[in-house]
Amino acid sequence: MSILLAGCTHETTDQQPALKQEKAGFNKDAALTEVNTLLATADRQTGRLAGARQAVRFTREQNVFFPSALAVNFQSTPKTVTLPLYKGIGPSGNPTYYIITEAANFYVAKLLGVNFAPKLIFGRDTEGAQDVTLEGGMIRFEGDVDFSPVREVKAGPDPNTFPPAVAKPGAVGDAQYSPLLVLPSGSVINAPIVANSTGVHDHLVSIDYDRGTVVFELLDGFQGGAQFYFHLVTESSDVGAATIERGTYTPRLAQLPAFGQSYPTDESALLGFSPVSNGETGFNSPNRQGLNSTILDGNLADPINIFPLDPENNKQFNNNYSPMWDAHLNAWTPQAIAAGKRRRIRSLEELQQLVKEGLVTNFAGNVGAPNGFVAGLKPTNAIINCPVIAQPVAAVVTP
Repeated sequence: MSILLAGCTHETTDQQPALKQEKAGFNKDAALTEVNTLLATADRQTGRLAGARQAVRFTREQNVFFPSALAVNFQSTPKTVTLPLYKGIGPSGNPTYYIITEAANFYVAKLLGVNFAPKLIFGRDTEGAQDVTLEGGMIRFEGDVDFSPVREVKAGPDPNTFPPAVAKPGAVGDAQYSPLLVLPSGSVINAPIVANSTGVHDHLVSIDYDRGTVVFELLDGFQGGAQFYFHLVTESSDVGAATIERGTYTPRLAQLPAFGQSYPTDESALLGFSPVSNGETGFNSPNRQGLNSTILDGNLADPINIFPLDPENNKQFNNNYSPMWDAHLNAWTPQAIAAGKRRRIRSLEELQQLVKEGLVTNFAGNVGAPNGFVAGLKPTNAIINCPVIAQPVAAVVTP
């Protein structure tokens, strides 16, 4: 279901810069050895991963991008995915549990059975990433997450309610924590911590430490005019976004390059997308959409954000996917609201047309230069780590 956005044809005839840069600080053989070590250790601990690396078990209609997903449930409320769980070592030496969702190298991604996200290589050698080591076949983390806080969010003043008046996230990463890991080989992976001695991630449904599996909630969105763009929310660099979307507040992510740069030729680990700040509310409304709805209508009221493209895990070159989504918040104008024009925005093309018509504009907190990739909107300087899992056809999804 990938789309070609108007004005987004910036492709090279060779390799995109991210792949060229990888060669300078990356040892492919060492990276694949690292992966085999991690998988072999997990096999010994759980006996589970060998089966996870078998052929894809999903149908074309389910359209699951994530190769190592163990199961998906598009009929439950909330929708869920079962993923392999890895055991690592926290900074204090205590067990730390994490998932792996993306890799910056094509061959590493294939071996792990995760999404290929070459743009993530630009996070290496920046303060937005976390350098880790291997110890006993496991990753030893420098940073950690506190899952013990009690999440609290209170609506801002009418009529928009967003941004919230109170935003206290349910999980907080320390100054060293980032889910973007740089392994000793120079390989870069997206590996969010989801459980440790302080508790578990707020989107976690269940966890089986012995079998090495975790069930995570899927959030919804729109891409290319179609709904059911199912993804995880694991972290955010912004305290408000982390609280509203129940992610881990991770300030270090804000140091990844570069806000407002979303084209394949940009030296950026980020990819632009557009949350709605002030859409229609009411849990059962067919037009419900927006961060204000999630605040008012409850945890299960996904913001239903607008995304530009699918993961393309078999596309080695000119691949623009990244799970580090650069938020370009949009807002319906007071005139559009008064005229009853608000509806669900289903694609970046539709958003671009609404901006052109003057019905939708930048959220008041947006800063910097307009980004042509995201309808000419400015970035909000907030990153949300949202690994994409699937975009099934409507027939296999129970509302």
